[in-house]
This record gives sequence, C-alpha cells and structure tokens, in this order.
Amino acid sequence: MNRCLPTLVILLLCANAIAQGPDAAKSNTANSTSAANTIAPPPAITANSTTLELARAALSAQGGDKFKNLKSTMLVGTVDLYPPGTIQSTPGKFVMITVGDKMRIDIEAIGMPKFKQVFDGQRSYSSIPGAEMPPLSKVGLPVLGKFDQPGYKVSALPDKKKLRGFRVVDPDGNTTDFYLDPANGRVMQYLIPSNSFTFGTEHSKFKEVDGVLIPFNFSQRLEIQQAAFFAEYKVKDVKLNQPIADDVFVIQ
Repeated sequence: MNRCLPTLVILLLCANAIAQGPDAAKSNTANSTSAANTIAPPPAITANSTTLELARAALSAQGGDKFKNLKSTMLVGTVDLYPPGTIQSTPGKFVMITVGDKMRIDIEAIGMPKFKQVFDGQRSYSSIPGAEMPPLSKVGLPVLGKFDQPGYKVSALPDKKKLRGFRVVDPDGNTTDFYLDPANGRVMQYLIPSNSFTFGTEHSKFKEVDGVLIPFNFSQRLEIQQAAFFAEYKVKDVKLNQPIADDVFVIQ
C-alpha cells in the first residue's frame, strides 16, 4: 500500500464530516443534483457577442451570483493518471478544496508518488518541481466570478472550432483562456499559458449542485519542459459553502 495514503484518507473523512448535521450533508453532496435545475439560461451568444458578453454568459451558465459568492468548494472522486510516455492509466483518488484564495489538491495512486499542490493565501507549493502553478483561486473557473472587478482585463481570442474564446488576466498577470459552447454558455475548455508550462482542462459532463454548475467529468493536461502529464477525473461527491479548517492549507 502507498505510504502516503493516510493523508488522502484523512481528507476523505474530512469531506464526509464537515457538513453541519444531516440536512446540510444531504444538500451539499452530488445527491442534490436530483432536484430540478435552477440555473437560469444565460444570455444568448451570437456571432456579434463581445468578449464581455461572452464572460457574462459564462458566469451566468455557472450559476451567476450563487457561483460568484461561493465560500468553499470541495470535490472528491477518482482519477485515472497517465504518466509521461505511457498509454496505460493508473487509478487513484483525489480531493480538491478551494476556500477564498486558498486551495489544495491531493492526488494519490498506488505505486506512484503523491501529488500535492497547496496555496495558503500567500505561498504556493507543488510536489512536482518546476510545476508550481498559480492557485486555482486565481485561474480557471473561479476567475469568472471576478472578471468585472478592478484590475482584471478581458480580451478576445480566436474561436476554437465551434467554441467561442476569450481571455481573462488578473491583476497579478495570471492568465486563463476560456472556450465556451455558444449554445449554452458553458466553459468546455480552459488553458493556463505560462513561460514554463501549459495547463489545460477539458469538461465533458456537468451537474447542477445547489444552483451551481459543477464539472463532474473532466480531463487535465500539464506540459512542462521535462514531460507531459495527463489525468481524467470523475467527481463522486461535492460539498459547497461548508466550513473547512485553516490547517488544511498549511504548507509543510
């Protein structure tokens, strides 16, 4: 057994324990997707839609104010890892936690080194040397809740096949390239370009949880100078707006 497994087990137990009482637990898991959809259709996307209109449509499709005002997000599930130069996957488990500007990712699979990335609000750590990515609170989907704040810049991108594109750059220069399905405004892909790496995410299945659109099946690819890493994720449990202890984000 992987010696690093207890760390993930503790986080998995935390995922099941943070809900305050049985009613909260029921309303903050994937089971809540059985309720009727409550996300209003986003504004129509046309050939003449501006970049700001695309960004507004993407935010609306994610859940609008409910997405924008999320206090915490925890995703727990399984992952198939593809090490560099291989076509055979290794199954594992993952936990992704975001609270404000803090975030943590743990990925573990038997026979492979544990991957961990933590941002405690000021410092960043990655267990893969040379792959210190911006924290998830500063790139990717969370940026949609901030694009209209002072210091953020939205600019146009060429379309990618049938997907409409736009770029968001935060005040620190962190960049996310978004690609939307014009039929529903959903973010199907996003890329995080950098001088030292390229990190991409592609969504294939969504579910609504408590009025917020959550990717349940998605893949990620990280390309650094030494190698390329690929992973396919399946979310099994979601918890939103639940209290999470600060020590989860301690960098050791």
